[in-house]
Amino acid sequence: MIDEVLATGARVIVVNDGSTDGTADVLRGYARRGVEVVAYAKNRGKGYALSRGFDRAEAMGFDRVVTMDADGQHSVADLPRFVEATAVHPNALLMGRRTVEGEMPQGNTFANRLSNFWFAVQTVRRLRDTQNGFRLYPLSAMRGMRPLTSRYEAELELAVRCAWRGLPIVAVPVTVNYAPRGGRVTHFRPGRDFLRISLLNTALTLLALVYGYPSMLVRRIVRHHPNDQ
Repeated sequence: MIDEVLATGARVIVVNDGSTDGTADVLRGYARRGVEVVAYAKNRGKGYALSRGFDRAEAMGFDRVVTMDADGQHSVADLPRFVEATAVHPNALLMGRRTVEGEMPQGNTFANRLSNFWFAVQTVRRLRDTQNGFRLYPLSAMRGMRPLTSRYEAELELAVRCAWRGLPIVAVPVTVNYAPRGGRVTHFRPGRDFLRISLLNTALTLLALVYGYPSMLVRRIVRHHPNDQ
C-alpha cells in the first residue's frame, strides 16, 4: 500500500502505533526512501495516532492531510477523488463514503448506522458513513484541532467538532476491501469500547446543547447578515 501511494508522488507519513509484529523493521526501509515515520513503543489508539500524524504533517508545512487505514481496506485508486474534491471545497472535511453498504460486515453496519444517528443528533447534519477513516482533514481550517479521545471513536469526535466549527463536510465515494471473515486483526473490544463510545456520545450530545447548537446558530446568522455590525 505504501508503495502505491509513493507511486502517486504524494508525501507519506506512517504512524506506527506500537506494532510488535516486525512493522518497525519494514518501516526503516521506507524511511530511507523518504517516508516520514512516527513511532512509539506502546499502542495508544487511533485518536493518539491521528494527533501525532497531524503534528508531523503541520511541522512539514502541509495544510491538508489524507488519512488511510494501513490494513489494506482503503484503495489508493480513490485518492484522486479527494484531490479533485478539495480543489472545489478547500476548507471542507472530506469523508469517504462506502458506495455499497451490503458489503459491510454486519457488526460494522450496525455501528455505522448508530454513529450516523448520533452525528445527526449532535450536528443537525446527515451523513451516511461517519465511521469511514478514509478522509481528508483541512488542517489549516481546523486551526490546531486535535482529538480529545485517544481511541477509534476519535474520528466521530473530530467530525462533530468540525461541524460545530462550521466547516463544510463533503462525502467522497470510495471502495472498501474487507478482509475475509476471521482474517482481520483488530483491537476493538465490544463491551469496553461500546461503553466508551456511549459515554462519548452522551458527552457530545450534552456539549451540543450548550455549545454546538448555539455556535452553529451564531455562524448561520453571521453568514446571512455579514454586513450587520
